[in-house]
Amino acid sequence: MRELYDRARYEAGYTAGYFLSMLADLGALATARKLLRAPAVSDGFAALWERGRLDLTVEALVTDEAFAPLFTDRELDTARNRLAQFGHGTTHRAG
Repeated sequence: MRELYDRARYEAGYTAGYFLSMLADLGALATARKLLRAPAVSDGFAALWERGRLDLTVEALVTDEAFAPLFTDRELDTARNRLAQFGHGTTHRAG
């Protein structure tokens, strides 16, 4: 998760200060779960979508086969649905 923060900052020019605070306060797994429980995508998700970098979202990370076993089916469905709703895996780019 910290690597996501670093990559978003350096590769997409997005500094996710609140996300970094959540990581420090809650830890990686609880932060991911909190974001997935939210009724809508986070500001960070939206900012990364605008930059065409949904691959740097928590939703993309949790659906990775290396991390998916840590999450419930409902959490994974939420992540996949958000990514699909915003065109992850397509050629769409904002702007």
